[in-house]
Amino acid sequence: MRANRVRIIGGAWRSRLISFPPRRGLRPTPDRVRETLFNWLGQDLTGKTCLDLFAGSGALGFEAASRGARRVVMVERDATIYRSLQANREALAAAAVELSRADALEFLRADADLYDVVFLDPPFRADYWSRLSPLLPRHMAPGALLYYESAARTELPVGWETWGQGRAGQVRYQLLKRA
Repeated sequence: MRANRVRIIGGAWRSRLISFPPRRGLRPTPDRVRETLFNWLGQDLTGKTCLDLFAGSGALGFEAASRGARRVVMVERDATIYRSLQANREALAAAAVELSRADALEFLRADADLYDVVFLDPPFRADYWSRLSPLLPRHMAPGALLYYESAARTELPVGWETWGQGRAGQVRYQLLKRA
């Protein structure tokens, strides 16, 4: 597979490729990790509302939309990457995907919606968890799940429990739920 392209692994757009611009630190969630994540989520996200807070390549958000999510909000700060997400949304005719060009923290502070699934794949070098974890609970619908990727094991604050976790190379990933 060519660089700067990632394959959607399941759902209506299975095997379709999405492209993204080269950016330092932009690393799409690997196929094997996405497969594990969507196995944990039950494959079918029909009717679910999802938030992809650091959209990047769009792999997680487009995967959710491909699997039937009713609404997927993808947040991306970088203008070039945002335009790439727009092009992929158009190419897939992804009506369920809403794009927001914003900083993740500012988006959470301003947004009032609830989500069934939240995807967090922030830049590894930034310490986002400590800044995001206090803001997330008010955005999570009852029974909502949170997927979090990081380079190091994350210490969970009180009120979160792990539903699944794994490691693939330098990527640590966890599926979390509010206790």
